Amino acid sequence: MKIVRKINYTVLIMLVVLTTLVTACTGRKDDLGRYITEVKARPATPIPPIPAVRTYTPYKYEGLTGRDPFRQSTSEGAEQIASSSNAKGPRPDLQRPREYLERYELDTLLMVGTFSKESSDWALIQDPDGVVHRVAVGNYMGKNHGKVAGVTNDEVELSEFIADGVGGWLVRDASIALGGS
Repeated sequence: MKIVRKINYTVLIMLVVLTTLVTACTGRKDDLGRYITEVKARPATPIPPIPAVRTYTPYKYEGLTGRDPFRQSTSEGAEQIASSSNAKGPRPDLQRPREYLERYELDTLLMVGTFSKESSDWALIQDPDGVVHRVAVGNYMGKNHGKVAGVTNDEVELSEFIADGVGGWLVRDASIALGGS
C-alpha cells in the first residue's frame, strides 16, 4: 500500500511540473502577431522579368574550307601544310626520328628531380604512365617539337616550334617546373 501511495505522489508531482511547464510555454504571443502583421503590410518587391529567349542559330559546316571536325586540335595536320610550304624562317627537323617523350603533351609530363653526372645535368621526367625518363640538353619532349635548351635544379627549359597554319613556324619558349607547378 505504501508503494502505491508513493507512485501516486510521484505521478501527481509529475503532473504538476508538466502543467507548470506547459503553462509557461503558452505565454502571450502579441509581439509575434505584431511582427507577422508588419511583414504582411510591407510592399512586395517586384519580381524581375524573365530574360528573353535567344533563338538558336545552327552552325553551317563549310566543307573543306573550315577546320576538320575530326581532328583533335587546330595544330594537328599543320605540319603537313608547313612541310609542303616554301616559307622562310625557323622550322623543325621533320626528318629526324621522334623521341619517346614527344608522344605526350608538355602539361602531362612532370619533372620529379635532377642529377649531374660527368659535368652533365640531367632532369628526371615522369610520363603519364608513371615511368621516369632522364633528359638532357638536346633531347626532345612534347608534341610541338620541344627541344630541351637547359636543365636547372628547378626546371627544364624548352624551345618549341608551333605551326602558324599558313605554312610557317613560330618559336615559343616553354618550361616544366620541378613538381609540375
